[in-house]
Amino acid sequence: MPADEALSRREFLERAAKAGAGLAAAAAIAYATHDPAGPAPAAAEPPAAALPDFSIPGQGKKMCIAHGSERTRTVQLALQALGGIETFVRKGDRVLLKVNAAFASPPMLSATTHPDIVAELTRLCLKAGAASVAVTDNPINDPASCFALTGIGQAGRSAGAEVILPEERYFKPMTVKGAQLIRNWPVLMAPLAGVTKLIGIAPVKDHHRSGASMVMKNWYGLLGGRRNIFHQDIQTIIAELAGMVKPTLVVLDGTATMMTNGPTGGSLADLKETRTLIVGTDQVAVDAFGATLLGKTAADLPFIAKAEALGAGTADFRLLSPVEVSA
Repeated sequence: MPADEALSRREFLERAAKAGAGLAAAAAIAYATHDPAGPAPAAAEPPAAALPDFSIPGQGKKMCIAHGSERTRTVQLALQALGGIETFVRKGDRVLLKVNAAFASPPMLSATTHPDIVAELTRLCLKAGAASVAVTDNPINDPASCFALTGIGQAGRSAGAEVILPEERYFKPMTVKGAQLIRNWPVLMAPLAGVTKLIGIAPVKDHHRSGASMVMKNWYGLLGGRRNIFHQDIQTIIAELAGMVKPTLVVLDGTATMMTNGPTGGSLADLKETRTLIVGTDQVAVDAFGATLLGKTAADLPFIAKAEALGAGTADFRLLSPVEVSA
């Protein structure tokens, strides 16, 4: 046998042996790591769910338009016209006030819920026998700064409310039945635990994307995660939020309306004294009237018709025969 042929055969046998050993090792590893149940399934989307219905059964739709420049007084007058706070909050109720504390902005700029309304509603609810009142929101800016600079935190605490700042553990993924956007999305659930009455409080503002920010847009503060992606379809997300949340009552503050540069504003020149505050049980109707303070109609704001189509309320506020009062 020629020498070069013998060497080639030896090389072949050595390489074959090494290859066999490698295959055996690979087979051993595969056997050791084999999962008889197969690969882990992808995370399943939570089943469609719904928040509790915080509206009062059989109460019907109510709405009051109160005129005046002093918020504490117009809140009082509006509630009195609707039968008093006792019509909505009763002894033992656990009340949550969902405010708009989105920005670290002083009250005078009307970019956030005014602290006077927070304080007065807290006081009235406790006077009616509520077991507790809490205040919450998931601001765009730093929560502690927002609740401090807006005056909402101090107003709530001074009147006897608990102020709940958002924490990651307070959010749970939720899929709203029939929703296109709110699917497996983190929602601020912890502050709603055990709550029996929910009141939304928001200012009337211009909004460069949606056309207006009022009580329905205020529920945006219940969303966590990278919620700014919903700005691509903001009319739909506002309507879906209105379909997701069924409040006991909403309060829309148009004492000073932000007519331009919303939703943040930043100058008193953006504001107009419209001296109006609306309280009602139909959030769609309340926003439809709020549009008039911005010089618009419901037809100018597509989210109103979308919310009506989802059954969140009526776009024609006149059907509620709203009561008008003046301070």
